[in-house]
Amino acid sequence: PVYVLGIDLGTTSVKVALLIGAEQGQVVAESCSRETQAYTSSLEAGPQGMEQNVQRIIKALNECLAALPQQQLQKVSHIGISGQMHGIVFWKRDKGCKWTEGGTGPAFEPEEVSHLVTWQDSRCSPNFLSSLPLPQSHISLATGFGCATVYWYLKKSPDFLKPYDAAGTIQDYVVAMLCDLKKPIMSVQNAASWGYFNSRSKSWNIDILKKSGFPLHLLPEVGDPGSTAGRTISAWHGIPKGAKVGIALGDFQCSVYSCLTERTDAVLNISTSAQMTISMPPGFQPAETPDPSSAVAYFPYFNGDYLAVAASLNGGNVLATFVDMVARWTEELGLQVEESAIYTKIITAALSQNDSKLSVHPTIFGERHIPEQLASVTNIAASDLSLGHVTRSLCRGIVENLSSMLPVQCLLEVGVRRILGSGSALARNEVLRQEVERIFPFPVVYGKDVDAAVGAAMVM
Repeated sequence: PVYVLGIDLGTTSVKVALLIGAEQGQVVAESCSRETQAYTSSLEAGPQGMEQNVQRIIKALNECLAALPQQQLQKVSHIGISGQMHGIVFWKRDKGCKWTEGGTGPAFEPEEVSHLVTWQDSRCSPNFLSSLPLPQSHISLATGFGCATVYWYLKKSPDFLKPYDAAGTIQDYVVAMLCDLKKPIMSVQNAASWGYFNSRSKSWNIDILKKSGFPLHLLPEVGDPGSTAGRTISAWHGIPKGAKVGIALGDFQCSVYSCLTERTDAVLNISTSAQMTISMPPGFQPAETPDPSSAVAYFPYFNGDYLAVAASLNGGNVLATFVDMVARWTEELGLQVEESAIYTKIITAALSQNDSKLSVHPTIFGERHIPEQLASVTNIAASDLSLGHVTRSLCRGIVENLSSMLPVQCLLEVGVRRILGSGSALARNEVLRQEVERIFPFPVVYGKDVDAAVGAAMVM
């Protein structure tokens, strides 16, 4: 049997999965995950910076691979790699890593590599972003995007860039090290997430960047997702030398790929935040310029297709804030109740209240398309003030907010026939599930595992 290895380099953890072909398609034979604990302070950007130590990320990756059975790793023919989009790491081409002999065979360790500036980085203020040239791209430029971060260094700390002659996302870096690429190669998915990339022509905005003095030599080459970047230049934790390595992919696209089997499915994920994703019809092209007020973003997917994504900043984190508020109120009243007990009790209370006229608009964390609009509660009647009424209305508000971003009418227009429900908040909260079924007129299938490492392997 031949195995495919999938790797996902996430924001908090690294996950690897070994897939093997079976009658019902590919199945996961083994998997392992390790927290990276890679967050570190930013010397240049201070508290606005959000950086991670690349050595720690690769250490977690090495630990994951060392934990998998050697006899299976020796049969790996292909490696698929995904990771956090938007972010950027810099390295020196000939000194990006050193290969060492470990207990499970050769492995690489980062050498002349910068910190990873993650997608959560907020050093590029709205003011700073408005001073940059306007990109020719269907995606609005935001802080945390790779090209915006390069501009920031160029203007605020130009000496920082001098030692480096290559850059990419963290997943592009790993691919470049495994295949010893002289110039890194990046998928259209990751390039679009950096800004200043035209998805139609599959090319960087070279003229715009050049005019403003952007260091063009740092831009990777770009290839199609699903194609091969190269082959491993060495055995790696027992994986044979010469194994095919795919161009690194976006974690979001791989997560969707791991569970989306039919074009007529929509993927609804409610965990900390919430997303509704649909596959756009073949041949769809997003508008040439972005609409900053639109709640829907279009992400390049596979085979030239696009995903339409309504990504809400308000999901399970809203319920967690509500539970925290109730806990603090009870504490101020001189009582001690565990937050987990509060969560269970509010859900039970809400299950006994099928209806509530109370209207909760739950956007306490704002939304990217309307950051200034925060939460509100209206239609407050004395009859609807019980814990059950308020919790029911809050859960309904979370789902209604998502459906206002990507309305049912849009889902019907692209031919959606069912919804695949995933995410921790949806799994543990029956009230949320009831509200999803009340608001969306489609059958809902729960418990779909959304797994970027598995998706990255499936693509290969």
